[in-house]
Amino acid sequence: MRIGVIGCGGMGITHMLSLKTLAAGYDIEVIAVADVRKTARNKALEVWPGAMAFGDGLELLEAVRVEMVVICLPSYLHTKYAVKAMEMGIHVFLEKPVCLKEEDCKLLLKTQEETGAKVLVGQVVRMMDEYHYLKKLIDDKSYGKLKSITLWRLSGLVDWGYENWFRDMNRSGSVVLDLHIHDVDFLRYILGEPDRIHVNARKNSEGMPEQVITQYQFKEVIASAEAIWDNPQGFPFEAGFRAVFENATLAFNNTGKDKLIEYHKDGKINIPDLNREFQATDHTAGINISEMGPYCIEMKYFLDCLIQKKEIEVLPLVEGVGSVRLCLKELELALNCNGNQE
Repeated sequence: MRIGVIGCGGMGITHMLSLKTLAAGYDIEVIAVADVRKTARNKALEVWPGAMAFGDGLELLEAVRVEMVVICLPSYLHTKYAVKAMEMGIHVFLEKPVCLKEEDCKLLLKTQEETGAKVLVGQVVRMMDEYHYLKKLIDDKSYGKLKSITLWRLSGLVDWGYENWFRDMNRSGSVVLDLHIHDVDFLRYILGEPDRIHVNARKNSEGMPEQVITQYQFKEVIASAEAIWDNPQGFPFEAGFRAVFENATLAFNNTGKDKLIEYHKDGKINIPDLNREFQATDHTAGINISEMGPYCIEMKYFLDCLIQKKEIEVLPLVEGVGSVRLCLKELELALNCNGNQE
């Protein structure tokens, strides 16, 4: 399978590394990469030395025949390139968020329906072993019903993007659509759409949310999620959850020695064996990602869906759009300083 990668920053390199790992078992090759920055193109060619390099993604799509393209551009550019690829009959791995506007949500879904192209959204949390384990406990009711869940995603100042695009709300969607969307998407994955939400947000001097804390009501389950991305430099990236069941509490913190711990009602404490499929770590991407496992899993899933002609059930475009839409509601409430929506 001939693959192109558009956007060779931190996420682009991460996905190229996962494709390199998977190439041992799949007939795949990254034959072309594109980025406006020569330094980024050169870094990509260190991972896939035989690839052709272009200064623009549209040039890549026009000049090279690929069957699949990985789009890892700044968020505000996702729709333009994804639509073009779908119209050319190319399957798309599209990083999150799929887009930043409702009109783009509609256009992406319309284009996919008209072209039949397969699109997988990089909402990678659904593929993380700890979160997958939690979902299985919920589905199987292993420890009774889920009563509440708290999630968080905390970062130092995000200022590594090209032309500092993260710091421009029109290009990133703020912390809500860039970082918070991970936990919003996972909540939707395990619980569906919320009945009510309440948003508290802290904004900077330009009015862009830097921190968001949202409370949700999902039928019988209460939930909350916090995201912040302007902690001082040096603040370690932290993500986790605490899920309270009838008979146990499951706690996850990516910074802990024992990252995932079960606390049972009878006083027993258990460290689950997750039997990870991929153990690789890599710091090449230069961002807050080192564990490659989840990225290999989501890419492997997409390749299997394409090769075996299976429907994408876990990370389809419609789900990526649904998470953007809920985040847009939260962003509107945060900007208007009116945190309630019934």
